[in-house]
Amino acid sequence: MTIYEELKARGLIAQVTNEEEISKMVNEGKAVFYIGFDPTADSLHVGHFMALCLMKRLQEAGNKPIALIGGGTAMVGDPSGRSDMRQMMTVETIAHNCECFKTQMSRFIDFSEGKAMMVNNADWLMDLNYVEFLREIGPHFSVNRMLSAECYKQRMEKGLSFLEFNYMIMQSYDFYELFQRHGCNMQFGGDDQWSNMLGGTELIRRKLGKDAHAMTITLLLNSEGKKMGKTQSGAVWLDPEKTSPFDFFQYWRNIADADVLKCLRMLTFLPLSQIDEMDSWEGSQLNEAKEILAYELTKLVHGEEEAEKAKKSARELFTGGNAENMPLCELEEADFTDGSVDILTILQKSGLAPSRSEARRNVEQGGVTVEGETVNDIKASYTREQLADGAVVRRGKKKFVKVIAK
Repeated sequence: MTIYEELKARGLIAQVTNEEEISKMVNEGKAVFYIGFDPTADSLHVGHFMALCLMKRLQEAGNKPIALIGGGTAMVGDPSGRSDMRQMMTVETIAHNCECFKTQMSRFIDFSEGKAMMVNNADWLMDLNYVEFLREIGPHFSVNRMLSAECYKQRMEKGLSFLEFNYMIMQSYDFYELFQRHGCNMQFGGDDQWSNMLGGTELIRRKLGKDAHAMTITLLLNSEGKKMGKTQSGAVWLDPEKTSPFDFFQYWRNIADADVLKCLRMLTFLPLSQIDEMDSWEGSQLNEAKEILAYELTKLVHGEEEAEKAKKSARELFTGGNAENMPLCELEEADFTDGSVDILTILQKSGLAPSRSEARRNVEQGGVTVEGETVNDIKASYTREQLADGAVVRRGKKKFVKVIAK
């Protein structure tokens, strides 16, 4: 099976500009391809995960990835998939986020000499002369065609700023620059980026008379059609300080039965033959498949040692034991009133509940335990002494935190 056939079999490919040419280049290891990452936070998250895995797969097949950090485009903000305008960030924040991305990407991609590149589009976008840019690039873009793009259509009702309207042109210009600077002949990205990517191939054709190619990756959606990687408390991050290895493991361990095989195919590097054998699994076997998924992805992001710890902790908790590697919530002095803290504060502070009203519902429904004992009273409180050595707080069957008074 060729690498392109494997990508199709894993369900990773959504749209391509020229399948025959793209498959030939990828299979022969001749693709110099880029994927863009806008540094809108100081950590990559599960939404970036599939792109990183794709880069790793293609690099292992002999192709050369270029990781484009959007230090310039982040100054504008991508309107794709947004119903409102993104928060404007300072130059300093963007620079910090770029450095964080570089560190995390190195776990997936070999950036040694000649194997891969990491570039920042701020290097060419920030010094552009506006009038010269308009004269050089503007004639090659039709406003009518741009407004028909999906990434803009969904914003038109609430209002699309001129700032964001420029994003497609900037992303297209990135491809044009990378083609000339580094021989980049292909762009990969999420399926919601299709219009922006076509803008780049068309700009290269019009300006240089050359062919460049684009391929979109299937968006990682759950069985309900929603993007994966979100929890009640927010995004699932790749930074262990923002999402602990245990919580990362638990996220994948707890996905819906209908999603597990798809995630195994799209995200793990297990042989397809091994995954195909799980097609007939059901009941407790599906739980085993979820554990395999959680372990493989945690190992990929955080390393084998952390994956082993997370698996061990999860098993101990499900069997009623005490796990030393479970997530930890440290309560500060300010969390206590007259030497005690109520259960609702504990649930919210630990992230087990996103709000006090949700915490109240959890308690009233009998879904909260502290050290194995069900808490039925929303006014239940605990002293610093009771929490000095830590107490395991559980919401439902699958959410656990060790709460300790500092």
